[in-house]
Amino acid sequence: MIALVDCNNFYASCERLFRPEYNGRPVIVLSNNDGCVIARSNEAKALGIKMGAVFYMMEEMIKEHQILVFSSNYTLYGDMSARVMNNLARFAPAVEVYSIDECFLDLTGMTDLEAYAHRIRHSVIRNTGIPVSVGIAPTKTLAKLANKMCKHTGGVCVLDTEEKIRQAVETYQVEDLWGIGRAYAAKLITMGINTAADLRNMPIGFIQERLTIQGVRMWNELWGKSCIPVNDALDRKKALCTSRAFSRLTSDLTVLIEATASYASRLSLKLREDKSCATVISVRLLTNRFKTDQPQACPSIAIPLTHPVNNTHDIVHTALAGLRAIYLEGFLYQKVEVMATGLIPESEVQLNIFSKWNGPVYDKLSAVMDQINKHYGRGTVRIAAEGQEQTWAMKRRYLSPAYTTEWKDIIKTK
Repeated sequence: MIALVDCNNFYASCERLFRPEYNGRPVIVLSNNDGCVIARSNEAKALGIKMGAVFYMMEEMIKEHQILVFSSNYTLYGDMSARVMNNLARFAPAVEVYSIDECFLDLTGMTDLEAYAHRIRHSVIRNTGIPVSVGIAPTKTLAKLANKMCKHTGGVCVLDTEEKIRQAVETYQVEDLWGIGRAYAAKLITMGINTAADLRNMPIGFIQERLTIQGVRMWNELWGKSCIPVNDALDRKKALCTSRAFSRLTSDLTVLIEATASYASRLSLKLREDKSCATVISVRLLTNRFKTDQPQACPSIAIPLTHPVNNTHDIVHTALAGLRAIYLEGFLYQKVEVMATGLIPESEVQLNIFSKWNGPVYDKLSAVMDQINKHYGRGTVRIAAEGQEQTWAMKRRYLSPAYTTEWKDIIKTK
């Protein structure tokens, strides 16, 4: 049996965790630059607020219903996610972190699954304060389905018999199935396949002809035949990227240099945390494609590195060289993107005997910077090219404190 544990309204739950006076009040969390709604509490959903709703068009509604608004605090969400996942790891021998707020657990051999699911749920709520739902079924697809049903079953749903599975799929809409996108959902509905039961009852020949291999696996999983095992070993990343939209459009090369240096520095930290080295650094500039009255451009460049690296000096130096090579005057840029590809484990780096390499020196410097920033807070020591004021940084007017990762924001009691 497989369990899917899903954090309820995760971003909104994180925002309310350290402010209990907000419980029961509608909460929304905004995207980068406070553009649109990306998370809602149950109270906000009850008011009819849709995912992706444009924030500036909601001012009257926010005042009328006293809706609490927060900018995305990814540092807080990432830390709380790690706490939830560490807590869940105690309950199963194999655990697969599927996303920041979802986790699969292999419960093979476990008995009394209903009681065990409640135990998991209560443990996470007690130890982290984040409410979760637990869906259990023979396959990942059915576990996803069971988890969706949890809001009607008190936070826990166990599909451990064929009769329970049959009843569940009869009322479950096909567009809500894990792995069915909008295009496939529309296609299936036109064929009269409206529920998971309708899809399950189709012959395997029909599935093989009309859907991909993923569709065949899903069809088997709907019949309780596990085709997608819990993967407790994370696959090595093939690429890493850092990118954020600016708070305002800019054509200033100095501003773009600061942003690129900052993103490249952050990218190098990601590489070190992943214990990977990059062999290619790509830089791309983007204008705002929605501003149709302005000239558009999307210049990019990929630069092969002489040696695979993950230190800050080499990554920033290469990224800035790429930026200067692609910069075009006369355009207002909305975003710069820095990407590392061709990743290899840092323990498998091969050197080039035909070129000089100062890697060990720069690696030591990056390690010292990491230690200082870890102890005193991110950004305490940084590359001078990143600038001081960083006026280009994305707008986060409603940012909550970093309750769990900054000493100055830790809640104090008297």
